Amino acid sequence: MAIRQMRIIGDEILTKECKPVKEMTPRIRQLIDDMFDTMYEENGAGLAAPQVGVLKQIVVMDVGDGNQYVLINPNIIEQSGSQTGAEGCLSVPGKSGIVTRPNHVVVCALNEDMEPIELEGEELLARCICHECDHLHGQLYVDLAEGDLTDNGDELEE
Repeated sequence: MAIRQMRIIGDEILTKECKPVKEMTPRIRQLIDDMFDTMYEENGAGLAAPQVGVLKQIVVMDVGDGNQYVLINPNIIEQSGSQTGAEGCLSVPGKSGIVTRPNHVVVCALNEDMEPIELEGEELLARCICHECDHLHGQLYVDLAEGDLTDNGDELEE
């Protein structure tokens, strides 16, 4: 396991579409482990593969609910409600912005064993799912922020 280098806003890789994962390999398993290590080292709630320079559709999340989530090739199939709040990003260090996201989402994906899963999330988990899935399509939360970004103190960074 290793800490990977974070890609920061301005890095072209963060604007690119990620490719689906076709099979689980030792290299992909190592990437997932490294992504968790990197996310925890940076005090994040979620991390997408392009944030560590890999254009693969892989997301890891831990929103403090006792679960570690791995989403491979995720696809949000349902969303409802809305929530507006401060959002940060490990690829936009020291900043936060107000973003409106769905309050409830359902995502279909593969888990780390390449088995189909469906994950339902509300509130913070829903926000994190949307935020990380956006990364897989080259979008940062700053594109959705309402108004200017602000310097954050101890905001949760995803």
